[in-house]
Amino acid sequence: MWYRVLFVIRNSSLLRFFLVLIIEIFSANLAFGQQRQFFSQYMFNGLTINPAYAGNQKMLSAALIYRKQWVRMDGSPNTQTFAFHNATKKKKIGYGLLVSRDEIGVHRDLSVYGVYSYKIKLKKGTLAMGLQGGFNYLSSNYYLLHTDPDVSDPMIPSRTSVLNPNVGMGLFYSTKTAYIGLSVPFFINNKTINKKDIDAISQGTEERIYLLTAGKVFPLTESLSFKPSTLIRIQDEAPLGFDLNGNVMYYELLTVGVSYRTGRSLILLTELGLTENFRLGYSFDYAVSGLHSYNRGSHEIMLNYRINLTPQKCHTYF
Repeated sequence: MWYRVLFVIRNSSLLRFFLVLIIEIFSANLAFGQQRQFFSQYMFNGLTINPAYAGNQKMLSAALIYRKQWVRMDGSPNTQTFAFHNATKKKKIGYGLLVSRDEIGVHRDLSVYGVYSYKIKLKKGTLAMGLQGGFNYLSSNYYLLHTDPDVSDPMIPSRTSVLNPNVGMGLFYSTKTAYIGLSVPFFINNKTINKKDIDAISQGTEERIYLLTAGKVFPLTESLSFKPSTLIRIQDEAPLGFDLNGNVMYYELLTVGVSYRTGRSLILLTELGLTENFRLGYSFDYAVSGLHSYNRGSHEIMLNYRINLTPQKCHTYF
């Protein structure tokens, strides 16, 4: 991905000019990185990748997630997300809210999405169908790229912004120990730059992405379980990508695991049950691409508050 190396270049006005030029040429990829930020701990909070997950496990769940990517690389992405979902009393309908603020270089992306799911009870499990709808407000402050704040450069625009509505959909089938899901979180291929703001090089679009997830829990002993899982990413005009995850769970109190994201990173993660209602997750991504020489890895922290809505015990496998 071209934009990954752009933030290393920051020494001269000429290089800054080429920085803006390349950002605009590859704006589709850049906007994709902003709008479709993937968390490393999605297996603990499926709402971030599939709207059909809303109301899963008959729990009220509210999570705060902070991700700082490529530490010590100037202009590297950082994301703050609030993810809330719940189920109605009859448990057939789930609803939720996703609010996220994403920063990468001079670009900002504020997104707000409402989520709805409907569940059908089957013989061995539950099939959920989900929809989400909302908007992304993309803004860029190119003025920050000027080497001298008192001198403007006509080749570099000052500010741009665009409001993009979008919708997503998904399916999620789960039993007590296994799940499989298919989702298209953002269905519309929106323009990433408002042509009113920039007359040149403004044809970037968001490419649709398809996500396939699956996982299963295998009991090892009375207290230990092993959960392998995967996430496959299929994007228009992009190579196939996938994650391979393996987590070991001690009862439902502690989870430790490792993930491999193709061509990108090796991830160490853990989740701890602090109390009956609070869970704390942390992950560290070590870049295995050419970026590993320019950063100190990526950190992600999640605080999740859950309330059981049924008299029966709800497991927290996924």
